[in-house]
Amino acid sequence: MGTLEYNSSRPAIDIEDTTLAHLKIVIGTKLRRNESFMMTWLPKPEVQSGRLTIWVHPSIPLIFEFDQPTMPKIEADRVAHMMAQLNTRGELVLDQL
Repeated sequence: MGTLEYNSSRPAIDIEDTTLAHLKIVIGTKLRRNESFMMTWLPKPEVQSGRLTIWVHPSIPLIFEFDQPTMPKIEADRVAHMMAQLNTRGELVLDQL
């Protein structure tokens, strides 16, 4: 289980390493194009709150931390699906990946 830390203002988001590797490509592609977007997820089960949404922008620090030293295999179809979902909605919903 890796983590995605955004802006250091909240606890990091726990994300399974394979999903995190795919997210890294999708988020990196959007930010490299200077395209901002929203990202939504459910917090940890022990945290009693609803969905969380952030505005992802190229100027805000972002850290991808993987548990495993080797990168998971990237599936081009999964990246394409994630990018299509993001481009259609304008939002990346982590629990629907």
